[in-house]
Amino acid sequence: MTFVQLIECRTSRVDEMNRLIDTWVERTGGRRGATHALVGKDRSDGSHLVEMVEFPSYEEAMRNSNFPETDEVFRGMVALCDELPVFTDLEVVRDERLYGPAVRQLFDTLATAGELPPLNDLFDEDCHSHDPIEAGPTIGLDAIRREFRMWRDAFDFAFTVEDLIAQDDRVCARWTWTGVHKGEFLGIAPTGERVTMTGMTLFRFGPHGKLTETWWQHDQLGLLQQLGALDELEE
Repeated sequence: MTFVQLIECRTSRVDEMNRLIDTWVERTGGRRGATHALVGKDRSDGSHLVEMVEFPSYEEAMRNSNFPETDEVFRGMVALCDELPVFTDLEVVRDERLYGPAVRQLFDTLATAGELPPLNDLFDEDCHSHDPIEAGPTIGLDAIRREFRMWRDAFDFAFTVEDLIAQDDRVCARWTWTGVHKGEFLGIAPTGERVTMTGMTLFRFGPHGKLTETWWQHDQLGLLQQLGALDELEE
């Protein structure tokens, strides 16, 4: 069962506290069993910090607590705090990861005119994308953005999300895509045609809440037919 440790403290030395946590993460390296960490500052009291650290289980959290680096960090934390930190151990009884809105945000962002944003708020830097239009997986956020720009340069388009199903770290979307062919696409000169395509995409989110892998399936043959690319083959 997922376990969360809640740590509350008061300090006016927030920057030093952040550096202390960074040092702990660096020194424990891959041995640290936490899957998610979040630090918040009270809007009404800037000296009140709350850290939430998530572990796969209580046992994993205890293993983490036994690291010598953890004890060093605790002593450093006490030295930076105005009073002793308060620890609360929580067994998670309900966990709703709201990945659906992130998927809708991605579809909306891809269809918005103008410069394509960095997308690093949605994707991990080493995300993998699988699309039948490509010979193999597209790896890395920069490469994925180039792939998105190819579609945006060729079409003015919009998505309609027909169904959205979320389970654990995955979201599946069934969508309808409509666009106007304005630029070269797979060697096809702009036709000005208004086209429609249906498809489904499976999204997998990583431990930090960002997309780490995507699988696209779409009616590419139907799209090429609407663009007239199959006319010569049919004759």
